[in-house]
Amino acid sequence: PHALMILVTALSLADARLYEAAVALRAGPVKTFLTVTVPGAKYGIISATFVVFTLVITDFGVPKVIGGQFNVLATDVYKQVIGQQNFQMGAVVSVVLLFPAVVAFLVDRLVQRKQVALLSARAVPLEPKPNPRFDLAMFAFCSAIAVIILGILGMAFYASLVTYWPYNLSLSFRNYQFDLMDGGGWAAYYNSIEMATWTALFGTIVVFVGAYLVEKGRGFRLGRSLFQLLAILPLAVPGLVLGLAYIFFFNHPANPFHFLYGTMAILVICTIVHFYTVSHLTAVTALKQMDPEFEAVSASLKTPFYKTFWRVTVPVCLPAILDISIYLFVNAMTTVSAVVFLYSPSTTLASVAVLNMDDAGDIAPAAAMAMMIVYTSAAVRLVHALVTRGITRRLQAWRRR
Repeated sequence: PHALMILVTALSLADARLYEAAVALRAGPVKTFLTVTVPGAKYGIISATFVVFTLVITDFGVPKVIGGQFNVLATDVYKQVIGQQNFQMGAVVSVVLLFPAVVAFLVDRLVQRKQVALLSARAVPLEPKPNPRFDLAMFAFCSAIAVIILGILGMAFYASLVTYWPYNLSLSFRNYQFDLMDGGGWAAYYNSIEMATWTALFGTIVVFVGAYLVEKGRGFRLGRSLFQLLAILPLAVPGLVLGLAYIFFFNHPANPFHFLYGTMAILVICTIVHFYTVSHLTAVTALKQMDPEFEAVSASLKTPFYKTFWRVTVPVCLPAILDISIYLFVNAMTTVSAVVFLYSPSTTLASVAVLNMDDAGDIAPAAAMAMMIVYTSAAVRLVHALVTRGITRRLQAWRRR
């Protein structure tokens, strides 16, 4: 989903005139793809590649639960810090994990120098024409992927209804009685919804405004480059290390921000930072395809930049903004590693409750809580799609010929 979000943004603002020109020159589908689509989405493709690479290196949750004896760097940090209290070695491994982010930043800057805007003031967004044979093939491919994903979720759904896994397989809803089990009860579930809501609201504003200042700003080039580097770094920092860093920083009595420790606010801040990179790359990809001519015309008309931002930039980039909001919400609901050291008894989260119940051997209740996260994320995604459809139809009328 992380890489797909960037690629969809990169492809969504393609100019139809380029494809019409390719057809007029009798270029085939393959040549059009290689000479028009790929170059236009090059920035998004390279960004998505580094997103996948660094996410695999820094992932903690999957290796922790099903990795067995197969060690990766993220779980080694957990063992060093939690198992052996070896904070120095944990810090060393954390520094090693920062190198992919530095490489990604350097390549990102090189690609940006050659990237040109694809969405000019005279652009006509592409609306693909139906192709029954090709569309059917792609539908079959996507259906196969969907079946695999639904099969995994279906197994978790079945486990959540089993009375006592794996000995008593009769169906029951007793696993959803979270208040009778360890892990935080239903309060943990409601805390996750609250944290995800605040993360989506404030995170979307911070991410898009920051991306706008980096991409559309004209002064303070060094500062904008430094901000771009800092925006990419969270992707290469395991959530576990991020959580530990927040403990060391906010828990110090002399820190003026010590009052945030153990509150919902610190969970929201940590989660925004944890998932900042992909959201930032999505926003930058959308902004990069807007022709600087928009800002130039506004400046020539002596229009304040904030009016151009609100009346032009935000409506044009609205699909990307909405994608960022739902991305932050869903990931805030599911995150474990970044917040596992930061919650207090009053701010226990559903994802942490799943981990605690699994460690205690309560596999079926853990599956039930996990499914509640899935149900909530799916419901919010559906409501998000219905609500934003009307907003997009109104503010994206320029996309239609």
